[in-house]
Amino acid sequence: MAATGKRFKAEQIVNLLREIDVLTANGKSLLEACKQIGVSDKSYYRWRKIYGGLKVDQARKFKEVEAENARLKKLVAELSLREAMLKEVVRGNY
Repeated sequence: MAATGKRFKAEQIVNLLREIDVLTANGKSLLEACKQIGVSDKSYYRWRKIYGGLKVDQARKFKEVEAENARLKKLVAELSLREAMLKEVVRGNY
């Protein structure tokens, strides 16, 4: 299903994790299930750590919150830099 280097959306990852769970419950080894799905076992373990017990809508919300958090961190960094520059200007150290 996946080409090398393909990025999956959070919803897709949750569905793939469920599919792997079904395959392993039906007697396939984890490596066989991952190969059938088209992902590496390393990706599986990384995804399981991040998305383990999430449902599709929860995974979508998780990604949205992560993106918002990154945006806010960037804004805080920019404002902190601006504040430091203004303090230097007020002190006359320009």
